[in-house]
Amino acid sequence: MWIYEKKLQYPVKIATPNPRLAGIIISALGGPDGELAASMRYLNQRYTMPDGRVVATLTDVGSEELGHMEMVASIIYQLTKNLSDDEIRAGGFDKYYVDHGTGIYPASASGVPFNAMAIASKSDALASIHEDLAAEQKARAMYDNILRLSDDPDVNDAIKFLRQREVVHFQRFGEAMRILQGD
Repeated sequence: MWIYEKKLQYPVKIATPNPRLAGIIISALGGPDGELAASMRYLNQRYTMPDGRVVATLTDVGSEELGHMEMVASIIYQLTKNLSDDEIRAGGFDKYYVDHGTGIYPASASGVPFNAMAIASKSDALASIHEDLAAEQKARAMYDNILRLSDDPDVNDAIKFLRQREVVHFQRFGEAMRILQGD
């Protein structure tokens, strides 16, 4: 059974709208290293895992990534809430806005819509866990890049939380790898 707690895993309270930053952070939702790909990858991989402890890890981390999607969507929503037409244009958010308004749509910062090709799942347990380790490092690097481009302390606070969780997930997948290898 899965229980949904109706609050964000970490509070998101953005004081200043910033459509340019929202256009960057969108990659954390639907980009190739974003939370949507991670959650779908882990929740699908768990079915072919030979060890219940690894299944549990993939279920836990995949479910947490769904919560991260909520956080990222909240950041984007708050960064784009109540923007004027001039702010949308000046912030470079106009191309996204034409197709989606300020609705949350999974895409990369370069505008490529989410594609299920970002989800890697093999029946080879070791190949999948290696993919997961790499995915967590790529997500951490993505969050590092976002932090380099953001000067908003409210955004950075939430992004630092998400980045740290990627590090923890990497560690959990390292544990899963050791289980699969019989260590």
